[in-house]
Amino acid sequence: MNKQRGFSLLEILIAFSILALSLGILLKIFSAGVNTAGVAEEYTAAVQIAESIMARAGVETPLQPGEATGLENEKYHWRVSVSPFQFTAENLDVTTIAAVLYKVRVIVSWSDDARADGRQVELVTLKLANKIL
Repeated sequence: MNKQRGFSLLEILIAFSILALSLGILLKIFSAGVNTAGVAEEYTAAVQIAESIMARAGVETPLQPGEATGLENEKYHWRVSVSPFQFTAENLDVTTIAAVLYKVRVIVSWSDDARADGRQVELVTLKLANKIL
């Protein structure tokens, strides 16, 4: 009796099929992770731009109602709007307050080739300014 040892052709084909399927799934997971990291990097840059613009409001430019727009890094479009904030407290005597609150809203938007509608980040804060008498 001559029994040959080794794998049959069918066993080798099944093993290669399983290997190819596993590698395909792993590559898809890896590419999705790389894509997610790229999107996270864009959001981080947009938040940093919005925070820097918000920090400049009231320091480099006076706090007064209005809007301004601009472009950063040839990709991120920003818009800042400043509007007076009204108190709603019932027992508050607004004639004695020597400061004014302004609502500062910063929107940073950008788009990439994959998404036509684009993405955006919005930050809103209140800033205190001296009341002009």
